[in-house]
Amino acid sequence: MNENIFTLPVTQQITPTLSERQIGQLPAIVVDHPACRAAITLQGAHLLAWQPAGEQPVIWLSGNSAYEPGTAIRGGVPICWPWFGPAGTPSHGFARNIPWELSSHTENGEGVTLTFTLTDNPQTQALWPHAFTLVARFTLGVECRIELESTGDFTTTAALHSYFRIGDIDTVAVRGLGSRYIDKVLDGAEGEHQGELVFTGRTDRVYTQPQAVSTIVDPGLNREIEVEHHHHSDVIAWNPGVALSTSMGDMTDDGYKTMVCVETGCVSTPQVSKPGEPARLATTLRVRALNQA
Repeated sequence: MNENIFTLPVTQQITPTLSERQIGQLPAIVVDHPACRAAITLQGAHLLAWQPAGEQPVIWLSGNSAYEPGTAIRGGVPICWPWFGPAGTPSHGFARNIPWELSSHTENGEGVTLTFTLTDNPQTQALWPHAFTLVARFTLGVECRIELESTGDFTTTAALHSYFRIGDIDTVAVRGLGSRYIDKVLDGAEGEHQGELVFTGRTDRVYTQPQAVSTIVDPGLNREIEVEHHHHSDVIAWNPGVALSTSMGDMTDDGYKTMVCVETGCVSTPQVSKPGEPARLATTLRVRALNQA
């Protein structure tokens, strides 16, 4: 799907490098800049694609994902807010399922910055009775930086639920996660391990003492993806494995083989937004060839 996004008809040309297009039933802002290509749906301010010039796509999208109003997109970088996981309904919060506004855009020779805004409305108030302003800023070029800022008076959990495209889950390793984690596959049991994470089946862990940078080492695509975390307490590592992948309607049976999630989050330690003191969460993504590491 990543490649198809850039061949969709243009519904509005915003600037020479920015256009609005329709992906299924969802409008999206598409970036075609000399430094990178990218796409973000207005629903959820959801990054669907980011690809530096000369590189393969970095972000994974499910071939079975629905692009329908109110339905979560499988893949990309969903914004999980104001809660992570099944702490409320819908799961992972409402921010990823409702339309945002493109509030500003700038560009220069190095790339594009897009800012999306979501404020409380009757739909959100019915789910979560708080006044808020949520801003997502995407700085897209050779690197991809996603910044989330929430203003109001409340406590939240959140994550930038990044799905990355890989060659083969059986050969991938993730470094920099730290040793201590909460194992969601084992009903929240605490675990500990040393060294890098490899995937031998369904994996769903919240690492509570991560390093500032996690690295996905991917021999299959001969590259490393570096995920730098900002303002976080946790990093979540997830792959559904074969059984769960097969049971998910918005994922192909073998979808788990070519994706891994390494997510910047605040889960074990909630975020606190106070008047004049917004809460922040951010991630910076970089990609490089293995032989240049």
